[in-house]
Amino acid sequence: MLLRHCEKLLKGVAFNPLCSIQSVGLKYFAPPINYDHVEPAERPKLRMFEKVPQYPPNLRPPKMQKKLRFMRGPELVHNTLLHKQYGIIATGGGRLRWGHLEMLRLTIGRKMDTNRMFAIWRVQAPWQPVTKKGQGQRMGGGKGSIDHYVTPVKAGRVILEVGGKCEYAEVKGFLENVAAKLPFKAMAVSQEMLDQMKAEEERREEENINPFTMKYVIQNNLSGCHKWVSPVDYKWFGKYH
Repeated sequence: MLLRHCEKLLKGVAFNPLCSIQSVGLKYFAPPINYDHVEPAERPKLRMFEKVPQYPPNLRPPKMQKKLRFMRGPELVHNTLLHKQYGIIATGGGRLRWGHLEMLRLTIGRKMDTNRMFAIWRVQAPWQPVTKKGQGQRMGGGKGSIDHYVTPVKAGRVILEVGGKCEYAEVKGFLENVAAKLPFKAMAVSQEMLDQMKAEEERREEENINPFTMKYVIQNNLSGCHKWVSPVDYKWFGKYH
């Protein structure tokens, strides 16, 4: 009798495809992330750099050669994250002008939440002078006057760090945005990404079965490569240019 009564009720009700049947059950959520290990910086925002280095009044600002060695090769010191969270690293060598540093400072200062996040510089203020002559001048007449100052950067150098009580998904957007505007190749990274990249590089070196690596070819002068290999390849074996 109960089944017949239910069938009569269902026949009188129109079918609605938007109706859904809800089931009751226990929900298990992951525990919240603990940020007790995070050490906040002294100031949350990036400080402003001077456009021109300050010299004593009795000292004339010195001029300098190009010195490409400041940009070639890997960074051996400032290549790790101090706070073990997030940051921007350079994947190629280049120079940072004062305008690039201001772009990083203003953009990150607007995008990040200063109540939970902080940012610190990992590069110094522009210090290397770049000379330039006026347009239309002939060759000769000595070295030109100082036009602006730059900060040379090597591959693997950490440009800045962002940390605090936040996840990588919160800072990934604006970090990738400013990294794409730099004058050299750079990328936004987290500590987990750096660990994975290092482990992957070690795995490739261990599992490599080809004995004729670039290092072996250059050191043994295979096919007479010493005639055309550049001096930079003698030192870094084709990895950095």
